[in-house]
Amino acid sequence: MEITLNWYLTLSALLFTMGVLGFLFRRNVIIMLMSIELMLNSVNLTLVALSQSMGDSAGQVLVFFVMSVAAAEAAVGLALIIAIFRNKLTVDITKINLFKY
Repeated sequence: MEITLNWYLTLSALLFTMGVLGFLFRRNVIIMLMSIELMLNSVNLTLVALSQSMGDSAGQVLVFFVMSVAAAEAAVGLALIIAIFRNKLTVDITKINLFKY
């Protein structure tokens, strides 16, 4: 039994929705970064599934570029979070006000 393209696209849509909801409703910066990573991975799943169904490898090549952007985003984002945490002692986005002083 072969898994059809609709299953991959449905799973990708569910993962992307979970990422959007996690980013919008959670106030922890680390959870927000994880939600962004979940959204990027759902886009990767869509690109690979569509590339495989069309028989073209261009989508799979594009996935490598998206993965490199995601890795850079995670590295820079975590470095910024650590710097803010050392100064403010919290990762709650509602308690971090960098433009106040």
